[in-house]
Order: sequence, then structure tokens, then C-alpha cells
Amino acid sequence: MTVMESTSARTDTCASAPKAHPRPEGQDRYTISEVVAFSGLTAHTLRWYERIGLMPHVDRSHTGQRRFSNRDLDWLAFVGKLRLTGMPVADMVRYAEMVREGDHTFTERQELLEATRRDVQARIAELQGTLAVLDSKIDFYGGARTAPERV
Repeated sequence: MTVMESTSARTDTCASAPKAHPRPEGQDRYTISEVVAFSGLTAHTLRWYERIGLMPHVDRSHTGQRRFSNRDLDWLAFVGKLRLTGMPVADMVRYAEMVREGDHTFTERQELLEATRRDVQARIAELQGTLAVLDSKIDFYGGARTAPERV
């Protein structure tokens, strides 16, 4: 069972159109080196994610090698988006735990994501203000260059 699987009919999936999978469902067993190439993450990071509980149920081959699935790739893409939001790793791990706990954590998961969304919106507003200052300076310097020389 992967992190994203649930016992109910509703599952928590990455709804933001993940990249096309390299292999079709049923043939989706990837080695750690293949996931490194596909995801851009390092093998060290993937092992760390597994160790801290962010990816706790990665299947293993009969020889003990990790075998990732398309669902695991989707989960990694979602975790990547959470990282971009600035969400602390502890909150990401807590989110993963809530997914595993089941549907009764929907409200708590929603609240965590809504708080993260508010933080992202505040950062976007701050960056838009910064962009406006940069645009103003760029316009100033562009105008100064084309203005006639003052004596």
C-alpha cells in the first residue's frame, strides 16, 4: 500500500495533473535510480523521505530493492509542491500521517492546506510588491538612458 492509498472509495490523490507516467499502471515498478532520473530528487532524499515517514510504504522486491509505483511518483510530485509552498517538513510528515489515518482526518488535512494556502498568498502579495518596486526602478533607469543629456 502506498502513502496515497485509502481503505475507502475516496482516496487522497494529487489532483493537479501530474506528469505522464513513464509506464502504464500494472507495469509501474521503478527502481530508486529511475525515480531519481524522473523526479530530480536524489536517492539520499528518497531514502530520507522514507525514513521520516513521508514515504513509508514503498514496496520492495524479493531482494529488498525499493520498487516505486506511479502513485508514489504522484505523491512525490505533490510533496514537491508542498516544499515549494515553504511548508515545514514536520507538517508534510503530519499530512502524510493523516492520509494514512483515513477519511476521518479530512477536516484536519483541509485546515492544514488552507493555512498553507494563506501563507502562499501572503508571500505572493509580498513578492508582487517587490516586483512593482523593481519595475519602477527599471522604468526609471530606462527613462534616464533615453532622456536628453543635461548640461
